[in-house]
Amino acid sequence: MTAIKELKAVARPRAGKGAARAERRAGRVPAVIYGEKQDPVTISLNFREINRIIYAGHFLTTLFEIDVDGQKHRVIPRDYQLDPVKDFPLHVDFLRISKGASVSVEVPVHFIHQEASPALKAGGTLNVVAHAVELECPAEQIPEAIEVDLTGAGFGDIFHLSAIKLPEGVTWAGQGDDTLATIIAPAGAEAAAAEGEAEKA
Repeated sequence: MTAIKELKAVARPRAGKGAARAERRAGRVPAVIYGEKQDPVTISLNFREINRIIYAGHFLTTLFEIDVDGQKHRVIPRDYQLDPVKDFPLHVDFLRISKGASVSVEVPVHFIHQEASPALKAGGTLNVVAHAVELECPAEQIPEAIEVDLTGAGFGDIFHLSAIKLPEGVTWAGQGDDTLATIIAPAGAEAAAAEGEAEKA
């Protein structure tokens, strides 16, 4: 089950660019909570805290309980903006999530046991097609990553999402069947193979 992290915020009565700039000057990051057919709530977050949380990783797949002046909101981050030069957070959007609700999230793909692939040990290249996939899952069961086991993988092998066992209750949100990666033989090996075939002929 996904752990729910706590986050404190204060209500931000004014919206707009001027008010947002004032919040940033005060060392806070403007944000908004929306969804669940309720009115949006404009808030501000402590800059140091939200900056640390964003750069810790898995921010967009983490459930938060935000305490806004004593009122608690169960949310998931949907988007955030970073300063294009300094990379610090400028604004965060949170979506309200009711208990038992499902969400679409983008989850990273990790390729494990590369050292156990004969093709990669022989100089082959892992050509990663999808670094992340979009999944539909219960908000409390968001996987941290999808793992692709490369044990025994050979030249020309193709890894599809349909071959990956997803956690219970989790489904792919895309269409068709995503190719996650392929293993490509080194150019020299392909030439040698072609030469061998020509000699046989």
